[in-house]
Amino acid sequence: MDDLPVNQRNIHIREIHPEEIPLLDGFLYDAIFIPEGVERPPFEIIQVPELALYYQDFGRPGDHCLVADQDGNLIGMIWTRLFSDTARGYGYVNSQTPEVSMSVKEPYRDQGVGAALFKAMMNKLEELGYEQVSLSVDIQNYAFPWYQKSGFKTVRLDGESVTMIKTLDNHK
Repeated sequence: MDDLPVNQRNIHIREIHPEEIPLLDGFLYDAIFIPEGVERPPFEIIQVPELALYYQDFGRPGDHCLVADQDGNLIGMIWTRLFSDTARGYGYVNSQTPEVSMSVKEPYRDQGVGAALFKAMMNKLEELGYEQVSLSVDIQNYAFPWYQKSGFKTVRLDGESVTMIKTLDNHK
């Protein structure tokens, strides 16, 4: 990562440590898209069942998480979960397709941290043999065009939110 800006040179992308799993809820909260002019909901919003399923009991089969660590400070996370027909994430496609979530702390956005996390997770999922990955994103979210450029294709529109799929190249 020597080509990163000076303020990022000490960033290390690695697997999450078990003692860091409780931090997933805070990163999920930071990942919630809030449109311009809309008040941010209270932190407790992540306890509603539709959101809690993204982090509760993390570590089960099919769960994967990478973190961006800068000198011991976690500045970003990307994680995937396999969901089921009875417990679906917003970007659910099927029980064999991991759904990805990502969050980078505000001061570190637009500096390549998310791109580095994303690339590392896509490589990991390809190595694990997954055929595709899904996500859900608000079409007003600044990340929506980035996901499109990164190979995600819209497969479902639900109001202002889209479910997208990226086909993985696991034939390396």
